[in-house]
Amino acid sequence: MTLIEAEGVAVRYDTSDGWVGGGLDLDVSVGEVVLLLGPSGCGKSTFALTLNGLVPHSVPAELRGRVRVAGRDTAHHPPGRLCDVVGMVFQDPDAQIVCATLLDEVCFGLENLLTPRAEIEPRAMAVLAEVGLADTSEPALRDPTRLSGGERQKLALACALATRPSVLVLDEPTANLDPRSTRDFYHLLGRVAEHGTSVILIEHDLDDAVAIADRVVVLDAEGKVRLRGTPAEVLAGHADELDALGVYGPTAVQAARRLGLYGDAPRDAPLTLEGLASVLREEPVTDLSRGQVDERDAQSSPTEIMATTLVEVDDLTVRLGGADVLRRVSLSVARGAYLAVIGLNGAGKSTLAGCLTGVLRPPPGRVRIDGADISRLSARELSDRVGYVFQNPEHQFVTGSVAEELAHGLFVRGLPGDEVTERVALMLERFDLARYKDVNPFMLSHGEKRRLSVATALIYGPELLVLDEPTFGQDRARAGELLSLLDALHAAGTTVIIVSHDLQLVAEHATHVAVLADGELLAHAPVEGVLRDDALLERAGLLPPPVRRLATAVAPGRPRWETVFRLTDLSPRLR
Repeated sequence: MTLIEAEGVAVRYDTSDGWVGGGLDLDVSVGEVVLLLGPSGCGKSTFALTLNGLVPHSVPAELRGRVRVAGRDTAHHPPGRLCDVVGMVFQDPDAQIVCATLLDEVCFGLENLLTPRAEIEPRAMAVLAEVGLADTSEPALRDPTRLSGGERQKLALACALATRPSVLVLDEPTANLDPRSTRDFYHLLGRVAEHGTSVILIEHDLDDAVAIADRVVVLDAEGKVRLRGTPAEVLAGHADELDALGVYGPTAVQAARRLGLYGDAPRDAPLTLEGLASVLREEPVTDLSRGQVDERDAQSSPTEIMATTLVEVDDLTVRLGGADVLRRVSLSVARGAYLAVIGLNGAGKSTLAGCLTGVLRPPPGRVRIDGADISRLSARELSDRVGYVFQNPEHQFVTGSVAEELAHGLFVRGLPGDEVTERVALMLERFDLARYKDVNPFMLSHGEKRRLSVATALIYGPELLVLDEPTFGQDRARAGELLSLLDALHAAGTTVIIVSHDLQLVAEHATHVAVLADGELLAHAPVEGVLRDDALLERAGLLPPPVRRLATAVAPGRPRWETVFRLTDLSPRLR
């Protein structure tokens, strides 16, 4: 039975003359999980908004084509008449949180659907427990505004799951979740689909998603369907085409290609790390001694002793909402380091980033940058030294167009108009935003908003750049460009600090890692020592990076695999 029927779907927003989407046709059956992929800005999120009637009823836009869900034409059914069949989780969880407690938030949708009173609270508590937010009434009564970004995303998931919709539309639902929470979420989503719920899943990180997907649909930059098929047919059979489109493939396929298992067209490559490990374990063991372990390249041994300390944190404790979010954290960040801050949702990562940039004013004397007490610096003095990219890019937009957003801080600093124009043009070109220069920042796709937020932080040329989940919402091409830019800035002497849940990204780019758990600093050390320390990651509740997990599964009897943790460590020589 077909539950979703989309024919020739495209959308034109009132703020734009162009159409988003290339006339998308898509049918989804009951209980089917469809993975919708495509480069940033191709119209994935816009299509999602047509499924629950937000487009065209709540978002000023024109809908071309037809969308029917459970037999209802969404052009003639506003969201209030579709919410009993369509559950939605937005890219930005803050856009759908309205109540004062977690429990009230989950109960809100059930009450609006006239769920029997006796069922509401038990159902809400059950789903809060399922997503790992609350097992008892006390944590269920917390204020959502006190949650971390990842925890708010879990809350949005709980609200959608509680209504038991026929269709669940998920727009990057795990983008702010730590790896263990992501794995648990997809286990839960798989069970939901088994009970007959149809799922439209928009996602960039596919390692856990592929296990539950029945079908994959890939859009090109114009929003036209380029590929359709089973996960194996699309993700392994068209790996080169996905690369050209700027779409991430599963780590297992990327690893198989680097290992030379299937040549340049890995049509038979396993989609999961477990499957790839099984294939590799079946190969004959050729390296029997530790003496054959390959030399690591220079980037695997980052310089541990740098010239001077740029950032110093001394016994920092931060209390928010009546609880200690950070407890007695002390660390020094050397000038020229590339530090990644990792930990579970709610570990205190974003709070630490806020204190390092002065967005959250730390207690006097606890945080210094280049010897200056951050708590005593003015906003102007701070922004001259530190560039900060928020977890939610919308939190830092203050003007009505992309070009004005980039120029705002430069004009405030009194720079001459010619220099402002030159710097803005450079950033528009570097971040592929020139065609949006007159567009309101809030009308960009999430990936485009992220690129703009990074550009506004870089335009001042700060010596310290702090980024909270910098690749959230980015397709493969854009994420690669951003990371290459950060690598180049780091190589030129900029100190970079990122907060990230993507431990493979951390493995490939960072020189050092700080591990937080429950507000405490468990470790601060070079990246190899941290990401190869499975016991330390387990203490922090984290999973090792995907390549490290693959290496651990393959390593017995193969010493060359024992120190592998980067994609760049992989080559046919390991086989």
